[in-house]
Amino acid sequence: MSHIKKPKIVVICGPTGIGKTSAAIKMAKLFSGEIISADSMQIYRYMNIGTAKPTIAEQTAVFHHMIDIVEPDEQFDAADFAAKAHNIIAELCKKDVLPFVVGGTGFYIKALLHGLFRARPADQKILIRLKEEAIKFGSSALHSRLEEIDPDAAHKIHSNDTFRIVRALETFESTGKKISEYQKEHNFRENPFDVLKIGLAVDRNLLYERINRRVDLMLESGFVDEVKRLLEKGYNEKLKAMQSIGYRHLVEFIRGAVSWEESVRLIKRDTRRYAKRQLTWFNADPEIIWLDPAEIDKAAGLIKKFLKKGISHA
Repeated sequence: MSHIKKPKIVVICGPTGIGKTSAAIKMAKLFSGEIISADSMQIYRYMNIGTAKPTIAEQTAVFHHMIDIVEPDEQFDAADFAAKAHNIIAELCKKDVLPFVVGGTGFYIKALLHGLFRARPADQKILIRLKEEAIKFGSSALHSRLEEIDPDAAHKIHSNDTFRIVRALETFESTGKKISEYQKEHNFRENPFDVLKIGLAVDRNLLYERINRRVDLMLESGFVDEVKRLLEKGYNEKLKAMQSIGYRHLVEFIRGAVSWEESVRLIKRDTRRYAKRQLTWFNADPEIIWLDPAEIDKAAGLIKKFLKKGISHA
């Protein structure tokens, strides 16, 4: 079995408001790396305050990719992100620069690491049923079913990885063909990179306090004016970008539909709920090593060890 050297990348993930940008900049500076933002909102131009985009000073300290790359009314999805990020990683590896993939959009990170080869739309009825079965019986029960119909795929997918288990079962049920066969045909590699995944987390109550404070700071920094400018530029409030947390709430406030106090309350509440969903997503990944955002020395030690080790799998 031949050993293929895969590009090494460091993923830094976690919920909104945890301090990913600050921690990632410190780590990237230590290892002379560059940051690839994995944030589905920071891709948009003119949307700076509400997306907690790295400041000019932060972007100067360490080079950031995938920020301010599309207009708020342009189409952009996880497949676009994965394609662009792949190209950036290839260029950085040629220059022997360590890529840090940093963000809270779990689906973007998953698309980059595991691909989105699907050339056909999913059967939504089957998908919904399988997701309901995963909630009712647990991902391990579905993984056992996958082992029977597609042992190759089951061997590559962790029994806790509900997302990929469901995707594999849906593919087989709707097409009668194994997902592993599709992957071979598409020259699809499950693990194109040698990855170190670091997740940042703190006590849930402390995280919620941070989120509440950050929302206050965003509002003090001119978030309302940012939303007004977007509307003045002609960006429709129904756009996907404008329907995101904070932006849709402030549009309602500007239109006079909701009071200031209620807008602030809803932004904080919905941001906390989003953080909870992010934690649920990332907690399903057994490869993530969880650290406190302040544990920079510990993170640096993990990265040093990761860079020294050889290829652990073929």
